[in-house]
Amino acid sequence: MNIKRLLLKVFSRHAVERLVVYGRLMRVEKPIGVLLLLWPTLWALWIAAEGPPSWDILLAFVIGTFLMRSAGCVANDFADRHYDGAVERTKNRPFAQGQVTKTEAILLMLILCMLSALCLLPLNRLTWVMSLPALFLALSYPFTKRFFPLPQLYLGLAFSFGIPMAFAAQTEEVPSIAWLLFAANALWTLAYDTIYAMADKEDDLKIGIKTSAITFGNHDIAAVMLCHFWFNVLMVVVGIAIQAGVLYWLALPVVIYLQWKQYQVIKTRDRIGCFHAFLDNNQIGLLWFVALVCDYYLRWLGYGWGAPLR
Repeated sequence: MNIKRLLLKVFSRHAVERLVVYGRLMRVEKPIGVLLLLWPTLWALWIAAEGPPSWDILLAFVIGTFLMRSAGCVANDFADRHYDGAVERTKNRPFAQGQVTKTEAILLMLILCMLSALCLLPLNRLTWVMSLPALFLALSYPFTKRFFPLPQLYLGLAFSFGIPMAFAAQTEEVPSIAWLLFAANALWTLAYDTIYAMADKEDDLKIGIKTSAITFGNHDIAAVMLCHFWFNVLMVVVGIAIQAGVLYWLALPVVIYLQWKQYQVIKTRDRIGCFHAFLDNNQIGLLWFVALVCDYYLRWLGYGWGAPLR
């Protein structure tokens, strides 16, 4: 059944219309951002727990990831409200269409942040502490596009903070492997979000905001592939550190193949092609997650080639 039609049975038409606008502001209809943020967090939870994490911790991170990504989208649209109308991909967003006010956006962002904070209640104090820089990075990222030449790198830091938080929640410490995974994910984020920025490059040059695609110039494709390369190197180091089994290592050549396919698309610098190449990174995140889940499951059965992390 259509969700809007279902809501109309409970709320007034005006209320439903506002909820739809708020949902668009949160990008509810575009889950790719949630998934790209969630996969590395799940990698970290499985590695920290050496298998399936505690269900309450898993649930807290899944819900918290959705809420904080939504809050970040609201903050992004608030910061870009004077620019989105001039960009082809964003011209139909609520702010660009005059469908939402600044007050509404700020209140929605605050509500989402408070709901995210509730997800921290069952977790330990170290996780609460780690959430503070995560919150700051998530909400300040949209404004870095005004002055920082590599805002996609800044986003990489924001998108990676779920990793040390996951280790803190599961093990009450943040070991070196957490920061290794953090660095790997930051490089991966820089790669795929630079591809995303390549799709908007012409519009971004006109309105004067900064992106990694603009900063790298004609070397943007080389920069993307270099980030992919070092991401792969660090995932190899992670695999060695956790003494991963064969299923983990089988994921690596498939990931490299997927990255090569992205290269074949982005080398044309076609706007639509770059956008689809960006979306394809979801497959990479999912693949590493499946590899980790299967690897730890085989260890639990006693058939794994790897040894426990501790």
